[in-house]
Order: sequence, then C-alpha cells, then structure tokens
Amino acid sequence: MTESTKRVRISQWDALLLESLRSLGWPQEELIRRVQQNELPTNGPADFDYTELVTGLASQEPEVFTSAVVDGYQIKYNTIRGIRSWIAVAFGREPELSLEEGSEAVTSELTKAEYDRLERVLSLGWFIQEVHPAAGETSGLYRIVPASQTN
Repeated sequence: MTESTKRVRISQWDALLLESLRSLGWPQEELIRRVQQNELPTNGPADFDYTELVTGLASQEPEVFTSAVVDGYQIKYNTIRGIRSWIAVAFGREPELSLEEGSEAVTSELTKAEYDRLERVLSLGWFIQEVHPAAGETSGLYRIVPASQTN
C-alpha cells in the first residue's frame, strides 16, 4: 500500500481542529485519548470549539480519526482561506492571501519538511508553485494556487 492510499481523507475543518491540538505538543497517543475522552482545552491556541471533532469524526469514525493522527491525512476539499488558516495553525506563520479573481493564491515561506507536509494534505485541485525553493534548513517561498491557474 502506498503512502497516498494509506492516508484517510478528512474535512478541512477537522484538519484545522486536529492541527490546533497538535500545536499543544501532545504525543499522538495522548492526543487521541484526550479527544476520545473529551479532555480538551476550552480556550485553545485559536479558541477552537472541539465539540465537532469529538462528536463527529472521533466518535462516528474512530478508525479514520486515529489514522489521521497517526498516518496523516488528505483534506477532502480545500478553500483558499482554509489553506491560509491551515498554514497559520499547522506552521504558526501568517501567509499572504491574494483574492484577486484569476490570480487567487496563498503565498508562504515553507521549509522543505513543511512543503512536503502541505503537499500531502492539500486536496485535489491545488498546486504548490516555487517562487524561491527551500535549501537545506532555509525556508523557500511558495504560492499555493488552484489548478485552473496552472493550465
């Protein structure tokens, strides 16, 4: 089984909730246990309400939730603002958002590891363009654009 077929697909909102919990630094097992037992902060890093994650994905599809935490995931459907939010929550940096019709993009500095991770989670229909590629531990500059802009 390849890595791409092993990853489950989750909603953009569930991905944001999961990444905000990851930012607390809990080991995977503790994150899973805390969500399953609803032992979550009420004033987390971004003031998220985790009720939907607990009552939705974690209780209705526990195998999918566990796999998303342990093996990684792909987002089912991204929006441009959702990509901006995901980068802000997952990597702790504020990307630039361009909403001009026909040239919509999210622009962000990313390390090679962050680039690889973002590439794995983006839904179909989005591409990462290199403006200045990352080199070693140095961040590069990238634009995330809809597929319609790559043709």
